[in-house]
Amino acid sequence: MNATDLRPHLLAFAARPDLPETLALAGTIALAPRRRGPWRAPLAGLSARELDAVLLSYFPGAAPLRPLLHIWREQAEAEARPEMHEFDDLVGLLMDHSSVDAPDAKWIAHAVATASMADNHLWQDLGLPSRAELNALMQTRFTALKLKNAGDMKWKKFFYRQLCEAAEVLICKSPSCAECCDYSVCFGPER
Repeated sequence: MNATDLRPHLLAFAARPDLPETLALAGTIALAPRRRGPWRAPLAGLSARELDAVLLSYFPGAAPLRPLLHIWREQAEAEARPEMHEFDDLVGLLMDHSSVDAPDAKWIAHAVATASMADNHLWQDLGLPSRAELNALMQTRFTALKLKNAGDMKWKKFFYRQLCEAAEVLICKSPSCAECCDYSVCFGPER
């Protein structure tokens, strides 16, 4: 079974297939083989036990898929992790802004951070149908971050801007985004 086949199977096993959280977890898990290096884990940074907990909670009928997902996780764990702390920093940013105090908050944060390590728009790397579902996920799970992103900046750029601001690193080329020559890159339409 390949990644494109896995997402419909996960959603067929889902307890609540309509939730943005379920869609994001299913997409991130299914798209694992398309990511590079250690980010090819179904949900990078989660242990085998935590991955099983995700499956039991969100995809209770997915027991037949466990061996495949654990093979993907083990292969990704064997990859050398780059000397970048962005993943851990991003998980920390998301957890610091989590709106829900529940066991799955960590899983959702790891899904978003894992997908952020891929190359497309975040909604695409989460396997979501459109940016609307990503915005719904951010509104529900990371409300404070959603409110901070008042200009509707693309999410990956917004996350990195938040991380740079926390580290006191200026990333805009001008005093405000509205005057920046990269405004259309950060705030333009997503295709």
